[in-house]
Amino acid sequence: MNDHWISRITLRRDVPAAALAPILLPDEPGARADLGHRLLWTLFSDADGADRFLWREHGSIGLTPGRSHFIALSSTPPNDCHGLFRIDSKSFAPQLAPGDRLGFILRANPVVSRGRDIRNRRGKRHDVVMAALKDVPSGERASVRQTAIETAGRHWLEEQGARHGFALSDLRPLRIDGYERLTIPHGNNRPIILARLDFDGALEISDPARFTTALHQGFGKAKGFGCGLMLVRRI
Repeated sequence: MNDHWISRITLRRDVPAAALAPILLPDEPGARADLGHRLLWTLFSDADGADRFLWREHGSIGLTPGRSHFIALSSTPPNDCHGLFRIDSKSFAPQLAPGDRLGFILRANPVVSRGRDIRNRRGKRHDVVMAALKDVPSGERASVRQTAIETAGRHWLEEQGARHGFALSDLRPLRIDGYERLTIPHGNNRPIILARLDFDGALEISDPARFTTALHQGFGKAKGFGCGLMLVRRI
């Protein structure tokens, strides 16, 4: 029985999608992440219980209709009641075993909690790169920024693996790049500031059940803004 679907979602080339493209997918990254989620949410608005889904933009994407390409993972197939998209969906039920090795890409919002408040609640979240640079003088940060990205990013991903049933594999070198801090509009409230990193590498599965659950639920925070979806393929 299918319990999840993986979908490739492309904005149509014809009217009205073509005319609306600059509004639906603005250039500014923060606004684009916000509106991307709102746009894709329309595909799941009929789902019972407001179906959760993971999504991301994929590849080099511009505003041209037909090139605006999203990937979504959901427990129900998307339903385009407005006719804005071309959708290709297939069941997502990977058959995995301990020792399987997979190539993966992941766009994530990796954070770390620091300190606790007076009520002993969880500490404030910081993105792992800024946390790594906290004690570096501002004038010296540019020279160690890439090292901080790679070191902090790898450490965060290794912790994810320890919790979710996988370990990094040396079959393919791990690449970590695309570090970007986004400003997400939040109505009349203060905007949301979040960071994201892109990971590209290989992993080995130790616990298929935990790993599959994590694939469905996503990795890290900011899942509503296009983070957390890990795409995998067999090596």
